[in-house]
Parts: sequence; C-alpha cells; structure tokens
Amino acid sequence: MEKKTKVLIVGGTGYLGQHLLQAFAGNYGGECELYDVAFTHHSSPLPARLLDAFPHSPAFPVDLKSGLGLNSISQDFRQPDVVVNCAALSVPRACEQDPDSAMSINVPTSLVNWLSSFETNKTLLIHLSTDQVYQGVKSFYKEEDETVAVNVYGKSKVAAELLIKDKCQSFAILRSSIIFGPQTVSPLPKTLPIQMINRCG
Repeated sequence: MEKKTKVLIVGGTGYLGQHLLQAFAGNYGGECELYDVAFTHHSSPLPARLLDAFPHSPAFPVDLKSGLGLNSISQDFRQPDVVVNCAALSVPRACEQDPDSAMSINVPTSLVNWLSSFETNKTLLIHLSTDQVYQGVKSFYKEEDETVAVNVYGKSKVAAELLIKDKCQSFAILRSSIIFGPQTVSPLPKTLPIQMINRCG
C-alpha cells in the first residue's frame, strides 16, 4: 500500500485554511487516497459546522506564540511531509494596535523550532506571506526587489521570511495579494473582499 503524504494546515479555521481543507476533502472516499490531512486552530471550541465538514481531518489546538500544542501533533499525527502555514494576524489595523502579538504570531518561530526538532529535516514548509512586504511605489514587483514594509503587518512578514530562509532547508514562500472568493464552510466574522465588492456593485 502506497504511503500517504501527511499534510498539516496551520491556521485551518481561517479563510485560506478552510478552502485548503475543502480541496483536500475530495481526497477521501475515493479508490486512491493520497493524503492524510490535519489542521491547527487557536479559537475554541471549534464550530460544529467545521468539524462536520471535515470529519477525516484531526484538529489540534495550538498557540503559535508559545508553541503549546505542537507536541500533540508529533505524538498523534507524527511528522508531517508538508506544512502549509496560513496562520496570521492579518488585519493591518490590528497589527498596528498590537505589534507584539503581530510579531509573535506572524513570525513562526515556534513552528520552525518544532519542525527543526525532528531527526529528519525533510518537511516542506509552505509559508503564506504578503505583497505588503514591499513599499508599494510601483506595480509588478519581482521576487528579488528590496522589501521595504511600511506597516507592522508587512514588517512581521519580512521577519518571518528571513527566519524561514535562515532556519529551514525545504520551503516555499508565497507573497499573495488580496485573496478573495466564496464564503467558507464555517463563515468568518470579518467581511470578505468579495462581499465588499458586491455591496458596491
């Protein structure tokens, strides 16, 4: 029997995290299940709607500031082959109001240290960054352009990128812009870009 790829989605209750879980959910029930998928969350309790939608994906409460909860993943899910880090304090205003929390959450020190604790450092870390690492004075930035963040959110993401480049052997960093699309399985409390567009249309 072919070994399944273990995928851990960090921040699985957020917008992108839920859509990733939904995409992987199509893997279950078929003739060839390729992935074992788990996810982390910070808020508790989890909505029943979310748990019902993804019954095959174990959920782990994790505090990214302290790293509390990561060892439970090691024990019950084992070392993941792929980690997708979607967790972030991503509202710029909230980051400006609480820069310490923004830095401690958005710079994934505890996550990187946890991955480094495994004997074989083979996990691929896919980290969601932002185009707000750039100053925003031109269009069509390139990867090699200088990062000059103008807000706390951007600065925290620059720091995260530097940490990952320094400490991780296998990684990919995705600098996204505005992510929009349909509502998630378990609706989020904040207004989504697509809803704002609909209101103005």
